[in-house]
Amino acid sequence: MTTATGTPGAPGTPGASRTLGAAAALAATPGRRRGLGKLLLLAVFAAVLVPLALTRWPGTVWPEALTVDLSGPLGGASDWIIDNRDSHPLFLYFLGHVSNAVVFSVRAVYLLLLAMGWAGVTAAAGLIAWRVAGGRLALTTAGSVALCGVLGMWVPTMQTLALMVVAVAASVVVGGLLGLAAGLSDRLHRALRPVFDTMQVLPAFAYLLPVVLIFGIGVPAAVLATVVYAAPPMARLTALGLRGADPGVMEAVTSLGATPGQRLLTARLPLARKQLLLGLNQTIMMALSMAVIASVIGAGGLGDRVYQALASVDVGAALAAGLPIVLLAVVLDRTTAAAGSGLDRPSGTPSAVAARFRTGWRGWAVAAGAAALVALAGRLLDRLDWPAGWTLAIAGPVNSAVDWMTAHLYSGVPVVGGTADWAGRFTTWVLDPLRGGLQGLPWWALLLIVAGLALLIGTWRTALTAVLALAAIGVLGVWKPSLDTLSQVLAAVAVTLVIGFATGIAAARSARFEALLRPVLDVFQTLPQFVYLIPVVALFGVGRAPAVAAAVVYALPAVVRITTQGLRQVDPAALESARSLGATGGQQLRQVQLPLAGPALRLALNQGVVLVLAVVIIGGLVGGGALGYDVVFGLAQGDLATGLVAGAAIVCLGLMLDRVTQPTERRGGERKGA
Repeated sequence: MTTATGTPGAPGTPGASRTLGAAAALAATPGRRRGLGKLLLLAVFAAVLVPLALTRWPGTVWPEALTVDLSGPLGGASDWIIDNRDSHPLFLYFLGHVSNAVVFSVRAVYLLLLAMGWAGVTAAAGLIAWRVAGGRLALTTAGSVALCGVLGMWVPTMQTLALMVVAVAASVVVGGLLGLAAGLSDRLHRALRPVFDTMQVLPAFAYLLPVVLIFGIGVPAAVLATVVYAAPPMARLTALGLRGADPGVMEAVTSLGATPGQRLLTARLPLARKQLLLGLNQTIMMALSMAVIASVIGAGGLGDRVYQALASVDVGAALAAGLPIVLLAVVLDRTTAAAGSGLDRPSGTPSAVAARFRTGWRGWAVAAGAAALVALAGRLLDRLDWPAGWTLAIAGPVNSAVDWMTAHLYSGVPVVGGTADWAGRFTTWVLDPLRGGLQGLPWWALLLIVAGLALLIGTWRTALTAVLALAAIGVLGVWKPSLDTLSQVLAAVAVTLVIGFATGIAAARSARFEALLRPVLDVFQTLPQFVYLIPVVALFGVGRAPAVAAAVVYALPAVVRITTQGLRQVDPAALESARSLGATGGQQLRQVQLPLAGPALRLALNQGVVLVLAVVIIGGLVGGGALGYDVVFGLAQGDLATGLVAGAAIVCLGLMLDRVTQPTERRGGERKGA
């Protein structure tokens, strides 16, 4: 086989570069032709429809005639709920029982944790980790749980843990049942997908208001809001596991005469165990991330401590309450991940033989017995509460460090300027022009731009969905605030991708750097969203720039992880072929790894958009304004119309951004809509 030009023998020769580039260009040519054809057809449609639209609705702002006022119906619904909450049979005989069951469950778990004492809870956590993953993780788990007491947060930690146990259990049941239905029925899978999208994209503050209207302030509202937020990952991954069962195994089970129920219990569910454990892992992470937000409606525990610290801008107190949430999240993440990885261990390996006793029923018996003995010893010695002399106050030193950073970094730094200067420049040079440009564009031009972007990576169906989602924002009457939010999201996503892709590439090329980066990413990914706002406000002040900075920090770990994983999973044979052609490391990255990791990079973009959107909304608390402010205002004032309309606009914004950042899959040579 000969190359087109040159001899690609030496590293970095032009022949190697041209050969790889030509191959990439040849592969991309059909897609480019299809994209140009779609854009040409869109231009023809625009040439016909835009003049007609301008004749009927002149102007650049969304036409007033195309808006719908929902304040009346939503206000009426809010009044009906308030008037009938104590008398209607729906509340008395159904929702009231649900509320009582939640209160009873959380209280029972909390009293059990208190009865076990700090020693019993610590021992039980360590023994469960030992049963699942071995001694090293057991010591880490026990140390992490004990550290919650050292930070002086033992009782709030038990309150949060009790609420999370009930919320996660309910999320697993609800998500598992929905995932089971979606996994066994194509029709239900298509019907439930937009429901899952809405549940995950709708900001928590938006659905806290209707939950509070129905259940009032307290634990039931907090648990049920957490279930709404945390159940979709379990449902999605359950459906994925069931639908991805090995066809050969299923055919063999069917040939043996198994009934549908037997096929489910003996084949589908066992084959989907890894996905089910991953769903449990993600549900736990999502539930813990709601701990602070749920505190706004009476959840108590660690979240309430963080929220109170935010109100007083007390970084030290917020960190002292936020670290136990991080510790719980890291421990549960490691435990569930170890349980999933253990499924891949061959039964005949020495580690599997050595762990047989630990992981069987005898292991559970030993763990339960040992935990009970430790708890009984603590009760007999009257040592149930965490000793007051074993605590470490970190709020003072942390606040001193923050004060020093604020005094020395906020302003007056030679040459580079302070963080306040950076925030001001970012607002003046990036956010203001971006917002002005979006709001200055005619409404029909924005619809065409969104349609064109969606067509380049998807189908006409994808483009129609994106355009309708953007148009729905105008129909809801929040066109300008939505574009303000969109400008913040676009700016935050751009910064996140630049930093995230660069860091992910470095981590993929260096195992040592990835190992050093992992604990940092763990902390940033599990730290509650509210905690980010406190140091950001201290360093950058109040405004849209701090909201963008908090969103970047929150979304960065996911982008880095997905980028690193995508680059590491590139086919080694492709890299070997590039090296044999004499490509340098940079050429391999640009012309082989990055193109082949394209799906992972697009997924990183998609996840970055979703995560940025979530925190930009919370940024309404620190001067971000736009839709975030409307959602927070609606919750604070009990204004169902304002809160839900802004929340619905955020869902539409998220759906539109999802469709223009996540391409559809090819099947049979044609693209099918997502």
